[in-house]
Order: sequence, then C-alpha cells, then structure tokens
Amino acid sequence: MAALTGVMFMQGAGTPKLGLDLAGGTTVTLTAHTENGKNPPSSQMDQAVKIMTQRVNGLGVSDGEVAKQGGNNIVVNLPGQGQGRAAETIGSTAKLQFRQVFAEAGGLPAQAPATTPTPTSSPGAKATGTPSGKATIPGAGTPSGKATGSAKPTDKPTGTPSDSSTPRGRALSQALTAPTPSTSPKTTPSGSASPTPSANPSAQTPVAPDGNDFAGVDDKAAIAQFQQTVCEPKGGPTVPGSNDVNRKWVVACDDKAEKGSVTKYLLGPVRVLGEDVKSASAMPPDTSQGQSSWSVNLTFTGKGGNQFSQTTTEASKAYQANPSSPQSQVAIVLDGQVVSAPSINQGPITGGSARIDGPAESFTQTYAEDLSNKLKYGALPLEFKMSAIDEVSSTLGADQLRGGLIAGGIGLALVLLYCLVYYRGLGLVAVGSLVVASWMTYVAVVILGENIGWRLSLPHIIGLIVSIGITADSFIVYFERIRDELRAGRALRPSVEVAWKRARRTILVADAVTFLAAVVLYFLAVGGVAGFAFAMGLTTLIDVVVVFLFTKPLMSMLSRTAFFGKGHKLSGLDAARLRRTAQTRANGTARPTSQEV
Repeated sequence: MAALTGVMFMQGAGTPKLGLDLAGGTTVTLTAHTENGKNPPSSQMDQAVKIMTQRVNGLGVSDGEVAKQGGNNIVVNLPGQGQGRAAETIGSTAKLQFRQVFAEAGGLPAQAPATTPTPTSSPGAKATGTPSGKATIPGAGTPSGKATGSAKPTDKPTGTPSDSSTPRGRALSQALTAPTPSTSPKTTPSGSASPTPSANPSAQTPVAPDGNDFAGVDDKAAIAQFQQTVCEPKGGPTVPGSNDVNRKWVVACDDKAEKGSVTKYLLGPVRVLGEDVKSASAMPPDTSQGQSSWSVNLTFTGKGGNQFSQTTTEASKAYQANPSSPQSQVAIVLDGQVVSAPSINQGPITGGSARIDGPAESFTQTYAEDLSNKLKYGALPLEFKMSAIDEVSSTLGADQLRGGLIAGGIGLALVLLYCLVYYRGLGLVAVGSLVVASWMTYVAVVILGENIGWRLSLPHIIGLIVSIGITADSFIVYFERIRDELRAGRALRPSVEVAWKRARRTILVADAVTFLAAVVLYFLAVGGVAGFAFAMGLTTLIDVVVVFLFTKPLMSMLSRTAFFGKGHKLSGLDAARLRRTAQTRANGTARPTSQEV
C-alpha cells in the first residue's frame, strides 16, 4: 500500500480523472465525404464507428462515446476539456502506404535562397544546392544529396552505406529487422553504374532542372504534376490523388517541415498497405543505441512481410547500382503525406518488422503514440472532416457525483456498523481491512487514470460500491470459520490457523466467480457496462490482496494479545458465550412436557 501511494504521488496526481458524465467534455461532429457527394453506405459508416470506438477507448475504460448520427455524421464524445488533438487523431483516415520513390526535389517555391553547390565527385551525381536544402555528408564519397543525420563523418571517402535516413532525418531502423548480409557497395560514377531495376540504360530520359531523370516513370502527367507541385512551408498539403491506393503514380509532400525544408516526391505503385501491418506500438528512445526520439515499431503480417522484403530488396539493388538514385528510398505515406522516406542502404529488410523514427524535436511521445494508435486499429473506410466541436458542461455531472459519493458513504457506514454490532471487537479488524481496501482502490484508480486514461464515471462508481459487500463477505467467511473452531473447543491461536486453511478456499472460489463474471461482462459489453465490469474486477483483485496480506496476518497478531486470546466478552471471540449460543440453538427453546416435570 505504501508503494502504491508513493507511485501515486510520484506521478503528481492526487485525484482520479472523471468521465464524461461527471466532468463534462468535448463533443465532436465528424462528417463523411464521398467523391459523388452522396451519403456513404451504411456498412462503411458502421465500420468507421467501430474503428473510432477502438481509437477513443483504447483499453475500453476511457469513457469515450462514438455514435452514428444521420447518414453521414459521427458524433464523438470525449471526457475532459480541450480535446481538439484527440479529435483529429480519431477522425483521421490513417490510410498507410509504402511506395518506392522515383524522384524527389525541394517542395518550396524556387525563390527560396539556394545553398552553395557542393563539388561533385562523379560526372552524374546530383547537385546539392537544390531548393530542398539537402546537404551531403562530409567524406561520404558519394554526393547523393541525401542528408543522413545520424551518420558520422569519416576520414576515408568510401561508399559504405551509412544509417538509413531521409533528408528529414527519419529512418526505418534495422534494430528490429534481420537484414540480408551483403557486400559493401562500391562507389562508381553514375555514368557507368549498373542500372536500377526499373531504369532502362538504352532510353535515357532528359535530366530535369531539379536533377531528376524520371527513369522508369511512364506517366507524363504524373511528371508534370510533380514539377508543378508546390508544398507548404510547414509541410503538406495532401496533393490530389496521393491518398488513392489505386493510382500507379502519385505525388506527395512531407507531412512536416524539418529545418525549413520540405521535400516533394514522385512515388511509384503501392507495395505494402496499412492493412498488412499486424501491430504498431510507440517506444521510448533507447539511449544505449544513440536514439534521442520516440519511435513506432511495426510488425507486418506474413503477406505484408514478404511484400516489404521484396520492396526493400529492389531499393537496396538500386542503391548498390547508384547510391544517388531516388529509387533507393521507400516512402511511408500516411493520409497522402510522406511521414518518412528512408534510403535502404544496408541491405534488404527481411525480418517482417520495421521501425519509424525521426528527429526528437518533431517525433515526440505524443506524435509517436498518436501515430501508433491510428495504425494499430487500421484505416477508416471513409474520409471525415470535423464539422463541429463543442464543450459539454459538467453541472449535471457534479450532482450525480455527489449523489454517488453519498450513496457509497451510506453503504460503507452500514457495513461497518453491522460488523461492530455483530462482531464487537472483531469488527475492528473488518473496519481496518475495509479502510485499507478503500485506500488501495482509490490509489489504483488514480494510477490507472494517469497511465491508461481510466476515467471514473457513474458505472464505475456503482461497481466500486457493489464491491464493498464483496469485500466484507470475505471477512465474514473467515470470522465465522474462526468462531466454528472456538465452538469446537480449540484455543484461539490454533483456531485462527485452522480456520484460515478452510476459509481461504471459499474466499478464492467466491472471488474467482466474481472476477470471471467481470471479465466476461467486460469483453461482451461496451461503454458504461464495460466500465462497471472493470471496476468490479479491479476491486475483486484488491479484496484477495487485502485478505491474504492484511486481514490474516492481523488476526494472527491479535490472537497473541490478552484481549482476544483470553476471549474477552467484548472481543467477539468469547468461547464460552459462543458455545452457549450454539447449545441453545441446538436444543431449541421448546418448553418441557408434563412427563419431564
């Protein structure tokens, strides 16, 4: 109990978080948009509600509510004020695509000041003074124009690949994958480099002013769109068609600017879809590996792992043929914008998993958790836009909370009064156990609120009130077993131990049944009923802990005292009185007959 209390105060929280019905919150209306402007099919709306519910509730105890309204609206109720960021996360489509890069250039207007070009070491290398602000790595020997922020400068000009990162510093880490061993690629002039898988050396495309030759791109309209696209200084926008998985060639911008630079990309066909990602989780930085930012770990399905392995194999071959080739990059596209575009320069990734990370200033804990939450539950089947956001008052909730606390207090007082009247001194043990259980429950609610977002609502309070009787029942079972042993003629100390062996089985069975009912109810129900089940299951576990670690040891200690050990008439363990009571009940209260007189 002391440890839990310490954890609570270390987190800096002393009160539980309240749910929507008690503390008010934010109501967000999301409107679905379709290409034909008509209402979407009901099945797609139902699927969207299901995915949003998973995003809102996470573990199912955050007291969020998602409901369909009309033919194209979904209303989301979130507890707490100022939930704009959460609403954006819930309503974002989260359509994930992995596409190979075929061209890249600075996405900001051309009038932006250009950097001084770095001398190239090969005839075909790209100039590094592009509007995107990319820089070469000192001593890398292959002026590819791609900045690898985590790479260290070397004294020897060599073509050995460095950490796979993008001009924005984001990468697919190799820590969770098993790259296929390969020999270090040798640097060769791009004029004599081996062709990439999609390049045709016999049909060279004229090099554009931005340094791209568009090798392998067979769509002139896509090339024109790429050359005409201008990104926004802060990242984005979503280029028309970039979120269409059926389009072979798309143009996309970085979702965020890094150091004033925004890159635009011409991307090839979709290689892996978000539905092939089996799980996603946010991970804190691992300082032992030199990481300074949060990351998102991805695990692919069997199909997705094979597709991702094939994609990175082709990108790796492109890098070996020409380290400056844009086809060595694989773009991670989320809702039509590029989250990361790492260069696969350390061999194919065949482990079936990968990691998305980036610079610490933008890839924060909040960003990583939001991204993993969106990817974890899949993409929405429709595109939604926030049409209204309102704050909900908590005036009614305050009255309900006051009423719930009064009801709980009355129930607890009645239980304590019964224990003191019926068990006398022994009732003090029940009182102490209930106080300990109540405090542990309070601390657990506060800690869970800080860690998993559990918010206390009226169904939760009802579950906690019901648990008072469940907890008291465990004490009664144990006390009655002790009294049975005293009636049988045993002394108090052996009675405490023998009664415990018999009572604990009954207590565990009763709590197991209650906990099983709570688990079934939690997984089969939703909303408030699931919250009630969670609260009941939590307090059932606390009941077991209190009985085993507090009530039983306390009884063993009290049995050694004179007040309880000698059976004081106010102790509740007076053996003579207990035997007389048992004898009276056995003989009954019938009057003697005339023959007996």
